[in-house]
Amino acid sequence: MTDPTPPGDRIAKVLARAGLASRREAERMIAAGRVSVNGKVIDSPALNVTEADRISVDGKAIAEAEPARLWLYHKPQGLVTSARDDKGRATVFDSLPEDMPRVMSVGRLDLNSEGLLLLTNDGAIKRKLELPSTGWLRRYRVRINGRPSEADFAPLRKGLTVGEDRFQPMQVTLDRQQGANAWLTIGLREGKNREIRRAIEDIGFTVNRLIRISYGPFQLGNLKPGEVEELRRRVVREQLGLDADEPAPTGTAKPKRKPAGKPIRKTRAKS
Repeated sequence: MTDPTPPGDRIAKVLARAGLASRREAERMIAAGRVSVNGKVIDSPALNVTEADRISVDGKAIAEAEPARLWLYHKPQGLVTSARDDKGRATVFDSLPEDMPRVMSVGRLDLNSEGLLLLTNDGAIKRKLELPSTGWLRRYRVRINGRPSEADFAPLRKGLTVGEDRFQPMQVTLDRQQGANAWLTIGLREGKNREIRRAIEDIGFTVNRLIRISYGPFQLGNLKPGEVEELRRRVVREQLGLDADEPAPTGTAKPKRKPAGKPIRKTRAKS
């Protein structure tokens, strides 16, 4: 029996890997008649292509797809984790080094949260890291106002419902009391909107600082606010189970660490 699946990858995935657009945006480009394969305009994303196919967008051949890459980024407070913000606030993408390719964030950190944010150029990596079924443990250093006791955290460790959201049990460690504030380490395996802040408020305290220190096996370490560090592809392969024949990057033993550069000026097409 022959395999009914054609060789290659879906055209939208290939366009996304080439850094032109997200998969959803690529599908809209295809529907608009902007994409051609081997000289023929296509109107459906239900097409697999291989390296032998010639792909063009708006009449220009696309660049060779980049290999899957993953970066660690220390998000400072005050930046929005989205490509665009309708309120005109600065985003994490505005302050990334200018030589970085088009990247997507893995999950989010809210405006006032800081710490580890993963960035990738590959939609498959993004989905794999975000899927609840993978159960990646995210750990946070959390400062709250008040003098809590261990008993106060029992609802968090058991799992609680806030509004219409059911939060799964959290790992909570009371680290130390520092004046009017207490420092905690909290671990969770899902990332609902403002989950930690809402859960802490539900037990009668207020979060006044929240720093993500790890996401699965990936650690913030000594990365300073605004710095970006690319992981070696060998590490990414091992942690995420990517194809073993994908070459690891050459270079020095330590990954490159870059401070955030000047904001990238983005322009909008005139309507």
